Amino acid sequence: MEAYILTVFAPDGTQLLEETFEAQDDQDAKKIGQNLLEDNGYSENTHRCVSPDGRMVLFHR
Repeated sequence: MEAYILTVFAPDGTQLLEETFEAQDDQDAKKIGQNLLEDNGYSENTHRCVSPDGRMVLFHR
């Protein structure tokens, strides 16, 4: 398992959420990240999910 970081921002750039979670791979992390966004009502906010080596797995602006 690898640690991924999901970060969500408000329109003014304020950080609304930063959550670290574990996933088997990038595809699993993308699914988990999308679920976290939906569960917290942040699907339409600017967000990113990065892998342990810094690659973006999920991004929305």
